[in-house]
Amino acid sequence: MTDATPDQITGGAADTDRLARLRAGLKRRHARETRFKWYGRLAIGAAMVFLAILLIRIVEQGHTAFYTHTVTIPVYMDPARIDRAYPQGSNFEQLAAEQELARWGIADDAAGTKAAQMKRLFSSELKFTAAALVAKRSDVIGQTVPLAVPLSDDADLFLKGEISKATPEDQRRLTDQQIAWLERMKAEGVIGAHFNTTLFTKGDSTQPEMAGVLGAVVGSALMLLVTALIAIPLGVGAAIWLEEFAPKNRLTDIIEVNINNLAAVPSIVYGLLGLALFINWMHLPRASPIVGGLVLALMALPTLVIATRSSLKAVPPSIREAALAMGASKTQTVFSHVLPLAMPGVMTGAIISMAHALGETAPLLLIGMVSFVPGVPHAIDQPVGALPSLIYIWENASERAFHERTAAAIIVLLVFMIIMNAAAIILRRRFERRW
Repeated sequence: MTDATPDQITGGAADTDRLARLRAGLKRRHARETRFKWYGRLAIGAAMVFLAILLIRIVEQGHTAFYTHTVTIPVYMDPARIDRAYPQGSNFEQLAAEQELARWGIADDAAGTKAAQMKRLFSSELKFTAAALVAKRSDVIGQTVPLAVPLSDDADLFLKGEISKATPEDQRRLTDQQIAWLERMKAEGVIGAHFNTTLFTKGDSTQPEMAGVLGAVVGSALMLLVTALIAIPLGVGAAIWLEEFAPKNRLTDIIEVNINNLAAVPSIVYGLLGLALFINWMHLPRASPIVGGLVLALMALPTLVIATRSSLKAVPPSIREAALAMGASKTQTVFSHVLPLAMPGVMTGAIISMAHALGETAPLLLIGMVSFVPGVPHAIDQPVGALPSLIYIWENASERAFHERTAAAIIVLLVFMIIMNAAAIILRRRFERRW
């Protein structure tokens, strides 16, 4: 139906009042359409502004975690203080700190106070690096070798500008003397900044400068693998049966209502269910990818069923009628004609449900993934961490350096989810071109 214009109004006599009402009505209608368009633009604009603020804040806080500082110092491997048979028991940190003070001509007191302060500028990785070098090459004992080791978290934060000299000394973890030593080492050129490969090649650690997200990334990937292997076949199969084969009766109505209700259940309820069912009753390994995958699969199933049913409903009925008219059975019609056409929507729903499961934290905390898990997992029955739980743990850590790594882990999680959503779009377009 089209809007009438004043030129289309005919009659024996000019109806001025009717023309005025018509013009006023058209003006109000056009004004409502214009307002509706602007409401939509404002909503999209507000969403983009909040998204930009969120991303800017995360990047601003987390970009410093992607680079770190390393100090290269000469260390004399004193034979009198190094055990050849067990180099791991040698105090390389104390040795390096004392030699650095001696190189600068700084005398220490009897209690070794200055050496202790110097030692706190170096990461504990120094002793492992030195011990590994001695274990590999025992001939270095008695020689002076350069050791490149990370700075401690507080020293690294100072060089990144996160700790200010203007802050009173009793309100920061670095003394004025330690700051002066850092500035001297930087002026000598022994401190260098580089990309923080540790963040992507190691697991969690109690030392912020040595903590990485690799263990959590692998744990999340293993959980998503278990989730996909369980949720996608069951969810798609249940949706096909409900939409194409199930009789329309009271039982199927009850099932549909409960599936819709399960999609709105808070995720923490699934965590309680997983704790009671999979850990307390089935005695599966706590905080393992198999338990996490089972819990996330239960949470993803309702969403996957609903998305698959919507995709099946979108297939025109004429496809089913034409296949049946050509003599195809009901099963052949569904799996050879209807499902391939609905596959883009099914794949999109599956990957989006997986991405939603990836970002869940509450159910993972309830099944034990809030504990400290160092290293990288290699099996689905080993205790692991996950990116959401790692973010939670790091954000609640007392060390300030963990906070920048929290934002960096959030960036990694967002990139992970963007990749999954991009994969959904690519798969959808491929299936659309194919069919």
